[in-house]
Amino acid sequence: MSLNDPDRLFPVNDSLRGLCRALYGSVKDLPIISPHGHCDPRWFAENTRFPNPAELFVVPDHYVFRMLVSQGVTLSDLGVPRTDGGPVETDPRRIWRRFAENFHLFRGTPSSMWLDHSFEHVFGLDVPLSSETADLYYDHIEARLGEPEFLPRALFERFNIEALATTEGALDDLRWHRMIAESGWQDRIVTTYRPDAVVDPEFEGFADNLVALGEMTGEDTGTWAGYLAAHRARRGYFKAQGATASDHGHPSAQTADLAPAEAEALFDKVSRGEATAQEAETFRGQMLTEMARMSLEDGLVMQIHPGSRRNHSAGIFAQYGRDKGFDIPGRTDYVAALKPLLDAVGMEPDLTIILFTLDETAYGRELAPLAGAYPALRLGPPWWFFDSYEGIKRFREATTETCGFYNTAGFNDDTRAFCSIPARHDVARRSDCAYLAGLVGTGRLREAEAFELAHDLTYRLAKDAYNL
Repeated sequence: MSLNDPDRLFPVNDSLRGLCRALYGSVKDLPIISPHGHCDPRWFAENTRFPNPAELFVVPDHYVFRMLVSQGVTLSDLGVPRTDGGPVETDPRRIWRRFAENFHLFRGTPSSMWLDHSFEHVFGLDVPLSSETADLYYDHIEARLGEPEFLPRALFERFNIEALATTEGALDDLRWHRMIAESGWQDRIVTTYRPDAVVDPEFEGFADNLVALGEMTGEDTGTWAGYLAAHRARRGYFKAQGATASDHGHPSAQTADLAPAEAEALFDKVSRGEATAQEAETFRGQMLTEMARMSLEDGLVMQIHPGSRRNHSAGIFAQYGRDKGFDIPGRTDYVAALKPLLDAVGMEPDLTIILFTLDETAYGRELAPLAGAYPALRLGPPWWFFDSYEGIKRFREATTETCGFYNTAGFNDDTRAFCSIPARHDVARRSDCAYLAGLVGTGRLREAEAFELAHDLTYRLAKDAYNL
């Protein structure tokens, strides 16, 4: 029996289920637009085989290893590299066996659905993963990874991905994107400008990062004017390499719009390492507004991903570094926090700012009303902890009546787990079709409109929002 019911996530009501099947059937084979994520462009530049099943499914995926860590499995036992030089497991089969022995922990979670979808639809495995089938899975996937059809570019084409955006820091030299372009491969992979390391005074190595930014651009990043000019130069370079968007992962949504002399004075304190925590927060907020103004100049779509209390475990951060499953959602204010930025540029119809949240309580209370009023704003899809059937359903229920569908930006998978991309988009398509079927069934939407919306939510909104 298939691990993936063809009617999964569809309504249980027979009449609505039939409509949902039809809606889903109209969009299930549309190309994937993946406008925001963290896949490694090196995969597609070098186009060599993925090393082994553990490196493909376990080691890089914080959704996977954070659950295992919560049950006492250490990151070292899962082969996650340590920044402090400590020892980690290097045998991929042993890592895989630990993963398989604990696969039951994922029951009922989105990760279980994504992984089962990948195992069945990508690798043709139709028995459950467990300690008893661990070696069967490992040997089967390992053998497949050696076949030409499972090289990164071949999988990209098999997944029917029309466009995929990666995310690189401001100091990245983008060598892999250049290699992709020079190879003549025609599929579209673009970068995204992520300046956090040279915008956040509390980012580790911030002072050295400013120096590096100056060296890369030839600008004097010891001055406010030179620092802004350096950002413009790097944004221009990223855009020349295909970028259509920037991305900003700040602790909060706080923005500021200081007078030029005040901004310059604050930058002087920040660059000397003398800023207080509150001044660092104000500087980050000022830079969001500056980046929005730069987006008006260069056309890059602006994404704001606030509200993650990053590196919550000091011990894990010290041993393993960033992005190791200990970034936890926190309460986030948007109405007051975004007002300085919105007073400056919120009414600009040629600017697109896509807002995300990890604080679901903000959707109905703040984000939908804001996006339903300001021309510059769009709502990003449920992110991180909430890109799931229930999360997508709650998102639609909380936002649609206030800002409609067309002030949202479609779906993005926001993943570094490559094989989960088609699974995540499939969940989004099924979830949205179920919601649309419910609107038709309760007399709130015409059936013809539901089919048009299914196409827009699956494909057109993301493509238009990100200029892809």
